[in-house]
Amino acid sequence: MTSAASNTAATESLLRFDTVSLNFDETVALDSVSFEMCAGETRVVLGAAGSGKTTLLKIAIGLIRPDSGRVYLFDQEITGLKEAQLFDIRSKVGVLFQEGGLFDSITIAENVAYPLLNSRTHAVPLDEVEPKVREALRFVELEQTMEQFPAELSGGMRRRVGIARAVVSEPPLVLYDSPTAGLDPITATTIMALIAKERDSQDIANLIVTQRYQDGQLMANFRYNRTSGHLEPASSNGGAAGHGSDPARTVFMVMKEGRVVFEGTQHELEASQDAYIQKFVPKYS
Repeated sequence: MTSAASNTAATESLLRFDTVSLNFDETVALDSVSFEMCAGETRVVLGAAGSGKTTLLKIAIGLIRPDSGRVYLFDQEITGLKEAQLFDIRSKVGVLFQEGGLFDSITIAENVAYPLLNSRTHAVPLDEVEPKVREALRFVELEQTMEQFPAELSGGMRRRVGIARAVVSEPPLVLYDSPTAGLDPITATTIMALIAKERDSQDIANLIVTQRYQDGQLMANFRYNRTSGHLEPASSNGGAAGHGSDPARTVFMVMKEGRVVFEGTQHELEASQDAYIQKFVPKYS
C-alpha cells in the first residue's frame, strides 16, 4: 500500500491526553491520564480487565467525553466538540474494534469500502474504491474473500478484514482494541505481524490495547522489510524499545484502576520490581 502517513512529520503530535479523568458513578475509569503519541510510534497498553484500556480508546476519538482534562487529535482539541464536529477528524483515525466489528449484512468488500464511501475529508472517486479495497485485502492476504460475508470467515480472518478496513484510507493513526483476544497463539502472531507490516509499510502510529505481552514484544523487536517482504528482527532496539529515527519505536504503558502506573521501554518494563506490573511480563525458565 502507498503511504499517506509518510507526509506526516515525525515530530507531529497525533494524539495527546492532558490529565484526563472520567468516573462512571462511583467507579474511576481514568485518573489524570497524560501521554502523547507522535507519527510512527507504537504504544502498547497493558492492564487488567477494567483498568481503563478500552475507555482510553473511546475517549481518544470522542466516543466518550471525559469529566476533566483535555484530549487532542492532530493538535486539535476535541474534548468539547459536538458529535457532528468530530466526524471529519475521526475520519483520519483507523479503528479495529474487538472481534473486528464488521457489518454482518454486507460483503467483505463492502465492509472494507465503508470508510472510503462515508468520509467527508477523504473523498475517493467511485472508480478508485474497488482497486483500493482489493489492495487492502491483498495486504492482509484475503483478496479472495471480497464477495463473502463475515459469517463465512473464521475469527482470525474477520480480524484481518478489520485491519484492512482500518487502514484502507491510509490514516496516520490506528487504534487497536484487543486485536488478538480469543485467538490461538499462531493466529494471534499472524495478526500482530500484519499490524507490524502495516506500521512499517506506511509509517503509521499505532495505539494497541492488549492483555498479551507477546503482542508488544513482536511490535518492539521486529520490523517489516519492504524489500524481502518478511518480518525480521530489529537490528537495533534502543534498550529494547526504541529505534532512534526508526519509525518502529515502541512504548509500553501499564494501567491500573484508571491510572498509568508505568510508561517506558520493554527493557524498563521487564526490569520493574512492581508486583502488579510484573503480572504482565511472562517469566521464562
